[in-house]
Amino acid sequence: DRIGELDREGANIERLLTSGVGINAEGGEFLEIIKKMVFQGKPWNDDNREHLIIELGDIMWYVAQACMALEVSFDDVIARNVTKLKKRYPGGEFDVFKSENRAADDR
Repeated sequence: DRIGELDREGANIERLLTSGVGINAEGGEFLEIIKKMVFQGKPWNDDNREHLIIELGDIMWYVAQACMALEVSFDDVIARNVTKLKKRYPGGEFDVFKSENRAADDR
């Protein structure tokens, strides 16, 4: 019932749910390759690099689905992220303290 309600409210919840689950599933596959390289001795080679690129493409496909559901362009998402990070790190460099001690409106 809740999914239908959210969809009627304009959430495009089916596409959001598909994209959210897909981003996390494909992100897990991407991380699995890295885990095997770091902890299990899987080599850094052209095949594993290509596999990472393929998984990254899958992640990006689901990100595109989320953008479609939210009716926002990928470029706008990136621009908003850049604006957020400029506000958080005004000097342009990562700062551990600033990353852990954020303003109330910093999401």
